[in-house]
Amino acid sequence: MTSTGNPAITLLRQRMIDDMRMRKLSPKTQTHYIRIVRQFAGFLGRSPDTASAEDLRRYQLYLVEHGLSSTSLNATITGLKFFFETTLDRPELIAKMHPVHEPRKLPVVLSRDEVARLIAAADNLKWQTALSVAYGAGLRASEVVSLKVGDIDSRRRVLRIEQGKGGKDRYALLSPVLLERLRTWWKFAHAQGKMLPGGWLFPGLNPVNPASTRQLNRAVHAAAEAAQIDKRISMHTLRHSFATHLLEQKVDIRVIQVLLGHKKLETTALYAQVATDVLREVVSPLETLQPR
Repeated sequence: MTSTGNPAITLLRQRMIDDMRMRKLSPKTQTHYIRIVRQFAGFLGRSPDTASAEDLRRYQLYLVEHGLSSTSLNATITGLKFFFETTLDRPELIAKMHPVHEPRKLPVVLSRDEVARLIAAADNLKWQTALSVAYGAGLRASEVVSLKVGDIDSRRRVLRIEQGKGGKDRYALLSPVLLERLRTWWKFAHAQGKMLPGGWLFPGLNPVNPASTRQLNRAVHAAAEAAQIDKRISMHTLRHSFATHLLEQKVDIRVIQVLLGHKKLETTALYAQVATDVLREVVSPLETLQPR
């Protein structure tokens, strides 16, 4: 899968690309899988279709010994699995490469006061509004930057999320406060010529293109520093905080699951462990013991 000019390797790579296109894998996933197989070929020193089960075993051991995270290791195994099972039709070679257990850590959650300080500390109206959307609707960074003006349905009070994680469309929450902030940003951006009619809600320097998730993450880190919030914060922290605060407001967890676009309820249930207001309402059995 390297670019050595070897015709066999070129045909092999094209076959894998065709296999991924047939299954409608996203362009991002296709690029990721090709990179994974190319890296394996680099380790192997020859075309990956000549690999043995022992070669794959050695490669997994090599990755572990070089400190690859559990998440990255599992992603690598997934990419190789596609190549050997689908493109080569040799599932027996990959049979002994098993995903590793990923320890589940509790998400970092901000208090309501911290969220307000974070948004207010953002560098400009554009980022203040983008952070408000991430928290107010519980969106991923990629979903925030993919929003277009036409995705705002003010009458039904929803945001249309097209092709979110897993290639799914869904509707997200659009509260009156968030709608007002979006209108303020829209008026300002149009007056400044920063937003095209019907274009990206959060355009980049060139309004033809959307802002990037990297820009958004830089903005949230700068805001956290300006607000003096001493927690490990990312854009996903706002999504975690959205879900946790809804749970503390006693919103049904199945409704939260739909709003977040989670496939499994158990993913959403994780927030029950960090909803401190909910935990404080639980009466310990110690309190019910009768003194003797």
